Amino acid sequence: MTIALSLTNAMPDLVAIRRDLHAHPELGLEEVRTSDVVAGHLEALGYQVTRGLAKTGLVATLKNGTGGRAIGIRADMDALPILEETGLDYASKTPGLMHACGHDGHTTMLLGAARAIAERRNFDGTVHLIFQPAEENFGGARIMMEEGLFERFPCDAVFALHNEPNLPFGQFALRDGPIMAAVDEARITVNGRGGHGAEPQDTADPIVCGASIVMALQSIVSRNIHPMDPSVITVGSFHGGSASNIIPERAEIVIGIRSFDPKVRDELERRITMVARHQAESFGMTATVRYERSYDATINHTAETDFVRDLAVRFAGAGKVVDLERPFMGSEDFAYMLQERPGTYFFLGTSVSGTEKPLHHPGYNFNDDLLPVGAAFWTELVEAYLPST
Repeated sequence: MTIALSLTNAMPDLVAIRRDLHAHPELGLEEVRTSDVVAGHLEALGYQVTRGLAKTGLVATLKNGTGGRAIGIRADMDALPILEETGLDYASKTPGLMHACGHDGHTTMLLGAARAIAERRNFDGTVHLIFQPAEENFGGARIMMEEGLFERFPCDAVFALHNEPNLPFGQFALRDGPIMAAVDEARITVNGRGGHGAEPQDTADPIVCGASIVMALQSIVSRNIHPMDPSVITVGSFHGGSASNIIPERAEIVIGIRSFDPKVRDELERRITMVARHQAESFGMTATVRYERSYDATINHTAETDFVRDLAVRFAGAGKVVDLERPFMGSEDFAYMLQERPGTYFFLGTSVSGTEKPLHHPGYNFNDDLLPVGAAFWTELVEAYLPST
């Protein structure tokens, strides 16, 4: 049976699985029901399923032939704290939680591939299907690595994809080297001296000082970072005060930071801290900076990226495969798997009308027509990477 026929026959089941997962979203490290559903399908297909990695993660293993090589394919399972506004029959049944990034689709595509791989058994070696929790928040990939993922499940290479509503349906978008940014967060607390709004001379106004800090931060990327080194500083939150006639004691500024180069990342942290403290000093105040590093940049490996590109051209045609001119400024914890094993991360387009809602939007919905495409590609990738003798 061909891959296409196998997955066409499986399409009703895959759609049902995806919509069931969509209706029952779970946050990172809380994907208990999702993990149960995934494990049940995989065990029925004959996979050896190991559960409990990063609390709710699991790895499904299938061996065939005598080959010593192994491949890993990752799908993320977690949802987001977003109130769904799609109005779909299968919309989230949990108010305030939603699969707004398509992880329900990623999980289902890999389950579809698991079915085709098990039915065909046209590979020689070991397949590890990695169903990862907490991509959105707690870095489930990093936790799985800390718990010995690749020591317990050795992989010669590892791969992952993400759907992208801004790309045409079925288009593969790849990039050698950096493809997703490192992300950090800084919280600046400006400590002033509160008082009556009518007597500002007797206070030290942290809001005025904070406003100066916000403006000074804008000079870091434009004047301290090389123009060819992509980086972003976003002031996403500024809180202080409660009424027009009260000068508060303090104000808080929350900043999101994106970068790719480790040296640039260090410089951004140094300059943000320096600007905050010295600006505060110039107003006769103090500022404390809590700087937290989150996901590292996602760096693809050349050989594996070339492998996926060549396979995608054969799979979809050259017109459906593009190399990204620049990386995305979003972040992805698959970065930690790529630090330990060679591999690549790529995008698969979902747009048909051009009016689809973007990722993380309350009106977003995964395009079910992509399920057999992704599942078929994962199947072909396994069979190409572990060719049967």
